[in-house]
Amino acid sequence: MKTFNTLLLAGALSLGLANTGLAQESAQTAKMLIEKAQTSTIGWDLLESLTTEIGPRLGGSEAEARARDWAVNKLTMLGFSNVHIEPFEMDGWQRGSIALHVGNPYPQRLVATALGGSIGTPVGGITAPVVRFETVQDLIDAPVGSLKGKIAYVADKMTRTQRGSGYGVAVQKRGAGAALASERGALAIIIRSAGTDYQRQPHTGGVRYKEGIPAIPAAALSNNDADQLDRLLRLKADIPLTLSMSSKRLGRVKSGNVIGEIIGSEYPDEVVLLGAHLDSWDEGTGAIDDGTGVSIVTAAATLVGKYAKPKRTIRVVLFGSEEPGLIGARAYVKDHKADMDKIIMVSESDFGSGRVWRMDTGIAKADEAKADAILRVLRPLGVLPGERTASGGSDVSALSGAGAPAISMVQNGWDYFDLHHTPNDTLDKVDPDDLAQNIAVYAAFALMVANTEGGFHAPEKPAAED
Repeated sequence: MKTFNTLLLAGALSLGLANTGLAQESAQTAKMLIEKAQTSTIGWDLLESLTTEIGPRLGGSEAEARARDWAVNKLTMLGFSNVHIEPFEMDGWQRGSIALHVGNPYPQRLVATALGGSIGTPVGGITAPVVRFETVQDLIDAPVGSLKGKIAYVADKMTRTQRGSGYGVAVQKRGAGAALASERGALAIIIRSAGTDYQRQPHTGGVRYKEGIPAIPAAALSNNDADQLDRLLRLKADIPLTLSMSSKRLGRVKSGNVIGEIIGSEYPDEVVLLGAHLDSWDEGTGAIDDGTGVSIVTAAATLVGKYAKPKRTIRVVLFGSEEPGLIGARAYVKDHKADMDKIIMVSESDFGSGRVWRMDTGIAKADEAKADAILRVLRPLGVLPGERTASGGSDVSALSGAGAPAISMVQNGWDYFDLHHTPNDTLDKVDPDDLAQNIAVYAAFALMVANTEGGFHAPEKPAAED
């Protein structure tokens, strides 16, 4: 594995840390953790074990239950304390099979996948003409009843960016499209995948139905097949499709969060919470989403516990059922209302293994100098200063929303949405050196936050308007 420039790191440590709450001793220990992370195989071993022995881990499934047992065993073996599962219930779902065919005069098969949580079609499927919409807004603008007897199709493409910011726009059709199409009378909806690749691999992801509006089947086309359908529709605007899906909802099932701690030596009741989500969609083996996150935060905390003495407790939370809608995170907030004020920092790894290149903060203005001191230690790893509006990550956004301070370690996501929610999300896509850089960042960060005098506090709330 690659090593980092220790001379540069030493130079960073020589910068003034006075009045930041970060002792020189803690900064030096963070440097040592960074070096240890370059030779440790803990993170890779965890990732290989999870994706090989468990594989796909659909929220609420038997596989996710096996993943929880796997996590309890690994955390215990690695020396974590208070290892346990906090159970909760959720609505279960089964993917089933899917077939999508174009009718005459251009009969052919299109590659698609059911969206998570979608209902199935009636036996024999649905055959109907397609109505194309360029954007979700175009679908919103369609009159109520205008899609009666039709299949809606939303065709907008996702823009590739380093931070993955194009996803927020592209995913709207996946989440809200089914309810919008049903309101307008559609029998089903298909969308262009919320992804950036051209591997003929459709991207799954959750659909949101709306109470009082009939649920309709929802599926995503691969980007290649979306292009094909666009060409077909130019030849025949009302070309028919036949969609057959056996997806079904299973009622209430069990899930849970797995928790383990490295106990603080001086302030054990104060917590630095590192999160990742244990579940994955069932198409790939959940390597980048979010096996890497599980391995990064677990390995980082393990290294801190093995080689350092954190003053505050470092708590690793492997959230269950993130993919269906942050269900585990919301359960955590509900179950921990009484001790939320003891959390001095939250941060989550949930964006693959791309190298961390920026640190965003969501903390009180008075604490920004403390965060800047931590950043100076991380700068030789390629981590730059970022925005002051961080939520900490996917699951932990529920915790920062409830008042916890947050820092986001922003990763390079240029290629992330080529793999996200597809069968291509497998172990071979992970770069071991990039994974090691993430572990180094999180280990050093967690130790320094845990040892910063005075801790961290949530951002000040905006003053209420008169």
